[in-house]
Amino acid sequence: MTSDFSGKTVLITGAASGFGRLLAERLSAAGANLVLGDLNAAGLDELAGDLSGKIVPVCCDVTREGDVQTLCERALDMLGGLDIAVNNAGFAPPMKGLLDTSEDDLDRAFAVNAKGVFFGMKHQIPLMKEHGGAILNVASVAGLNAAPKLISYAAAKHAVVGMTKTAAVEFARDNIRINAICPFFSPTPLMSESGFADKQDFLSSGVPMKRLGEPAEIVETMMSLIHPGNTYLTGQALAVDGGVMAL
Repeated sequence: MTSDFSGKTVLITGAASGFGRLLAERLSAAGANLVLGDLNAAGLDELAGDLSGKIVPVCCDVTREGDVQTLCERALDMLGGLDIAVNNAGFAPPMKGLLDTSEDDLDRAFAVNAKGVFFGMKHQIPLMKEHGGAILNVASVAGLNAAPKLISYAAAKHAVVGMTKTAAVEFARDNIRINAICPFFSPTPLMSESGFADKQDFLSSGVPMKRLGEPAEIVETMMSLIHPGNTYLTGQALAVDGGVMAL
């Protein structure tokens, strides 16, 4: 499939850095119109200035349903609709065991990682029901398997996988494809903020390919999953992990 998204309107949360920023750059170069959401308004404005095509940056807190609703409404009001949505905003807490994890830790992980995806789908799907579309939720291999010392994160990402599969079945007849991507660790700002930047060699040792996936490799898979020509894949949670889930 060629990377042609000409005329497509794509919404991305968590767009100011990491996977979201790279994806926005790739999609802009491929001809897409973009609605970009992030809490980092300055980062969004900087990104928007570097992109071509129609770009709508919106400061958005995905833990607040009203913010997410406004973000989706901007796609309709400014660009006439929505074809593709990528619920990418995420939060990875510092490592803590179950007995040291507080209710606040759990609430924070679910607010960003699970509720943010739920609010996204709730307000994105109505914009796609007449003509179909594609939604990609960014989960994690922690949503498919155990993640020791990251129980709040694993619980939230398992919720993302469950919501993805459920929504995919509910809206399959509307020609709305809904999938999740489940990366292993990748050197993004989120990984550094969570205190894993100095653990890359250790993490790589557990990967059959003996390295972490580069952000560009993860984004390449994201591009494939949301491509307009990928018309029959739905309800999947795809591990992009160098073989970790095959062990």
